[in-house]
Amino acid sequence: MEDKDIIALYWARSEEAIRRTAEKYGAYCGHIIRRVLGDGRDAEECLSDTWLGAWNAMPPQKPARLPAFLGRIARNTALDRYDYNAAQCRGGFEAVLEELADCVGGSPLEEDFGLRRLGESISGFLEGTAPAARLVFLRRYWYCDSVAEIASRTGFSQSKVKSLLHRTRKGLREHLRKEGYEL
Repeated sequence: MEDKDIIALYWARSEEAIRRTAEKYGAYCGHIIRRVLGDGRDAEECLSDTWLGAWNAMPPQKPARLPAFLGRIARNTALDRYDYNAAQCRGGFEAVLEELADCVGGSPLEEDFGLRRLGESISGFLEGTAPAARLVFLRRYWYCDSVAEIASRTGFSQSKVKSLLHRTRKGLREHLRKEGYEL
């Protein structure tokens, strides 16, 4: 079923929309959620919450790109659950965030405007990077893939992946400093 047809089902308030979405995007959204939370019951519940989030968002929203729309809902749902669980031990997702701390760390950003501005600045920076560096950066910090997984997916050596990540983080840090962020 085409994405536009699935969106039309949401707008018609047909429960079939959730079933079709789960069939087509269940693995994709599940992968995103498991990268943040790991396997388990929380991941299953977040996937259900993702479908509910899509149901509540459409209408009024009519996403131009359904996979990106659902991926954002899945990731935000998983991040909310991660915060709720307040894990005692340092997990894989926490380690990924620590890598970016040099670039965007410091005092917590309280305002949505500040976060939106930061997101736009990071997106602007990434648009100007080489496609390979952008791909590696997004696989690591959006999908939380390990260095080994990125190397396998891209065909790069792990050393090259680490180097690309290091150089991209360094460039991002400089970009954010020029944009007025204190790091």
